[in-house]
Amino acid sequence: TSSHTRVGILNNPSSKIHEDNTAIARGILAAFLTQNNSNLKSFLSKLIKEETAKSLAAGTKIVKFLIPGMDGDTFEKKYNTLGLDLIKTHQMFCQEVLKLLPGQMAVISNGR
Repeated sequence: TSSHTRVGILNNPSSKIHEDNTAIARGILAAFLTQNNSNLKSFLSKLIKEETAKSLAAGTKIVKFLIPGMDGDTFEKKYNTLGLDLIKTHQMFCQEVLKLLPGQMAVISNGR
């Protein structure tokens, strides 16, 4: 609710990482890297819905879920070139530094 709030995402998957099971994680990362805040918020709200996850798992391309105003070309290029190493690095950080179990969720705050 504040314009002074920042949100970041770290992925901590519970299963082996491959392209088929990282569509949402890669979509979130690509959106964070390529979109402005208002488009990012709207896209993430759409992306985290259960029906979106089911549709992506069934083979729907993520570009179908882009919202008007998004820079689709930039997003698609980043999404297609975003390697799995970044997600593996997130996973390693979550488990080695934050001591989370695979798939375990946490909220980390660094407030004033």
